Amino acid sequence: MKLLYSPTSPYARKVRICALELGIALDEVVVGANPSKAADPGLAAANPLAKIPTLVLADGRTIYDSRVIVDYLDSLTDRALAPRSGDARWAALVEQAACDGILDAALLSRYELAMRPQAMRWPEWLAGQAGKIERAVDLLETSARDAANPGLGDICVACALGYLDLRFPENGWRSGHPKLAAFFAAISERPSLKSTIPA
Repeated sequence: MKLLYSPTSPYARKVRICALELGIALDEVVVGANPSKAADPGLAAANPLAKIPTLVLADGRTIYDSRVIVDYLDSLTDRALAPRSGDARWAALVEQAACDGILDAALLSRYELAMRPQAMRWPEWLAGQAGKIERAVDLLETSARDAANPGLGDICVACALGYLDLRFPENGWRSGHPKLAAFFAAISERPSLKSTIPA
């Protein structure tokens, strides 16, 4: 299986970590993913949305987005990163949605700050994105975490917090979130996280 990705994409990092934790080898191919430029032809051929990550199967079929890819990879092994059924499964998937929401808000803010001229930036809109991040991080602080045997929710939380550190180090999410800070320090020592740190 071939994964089309960008090294700084937190969504792709989630997929890469899950694959490593599941013991699944992926042929990782870096593709262009700059939203201000024309779509990478190879990526657009594999995924009409030209979004990363995209997983290309051996028979040529493609799977995207990160949530679908992770669910597919999880179905290939006996180890379930997300519970297979019941309330625990829905809790894990909702937690993944909350973490992806953090990433969505952070990426939109990044585009606003990095790509839009300063005179055209919308401070109230940026504040709204920051509010989403803050509320979601507050929610994640209330849940139990397992850095030694991480499940899907733990991996998603680590990717969201890692992206905040990468792009918004001034965010200060550790302040007021001691459980998340301790969890993130512990899970960051896992080989799957160390080997996928954005360069």
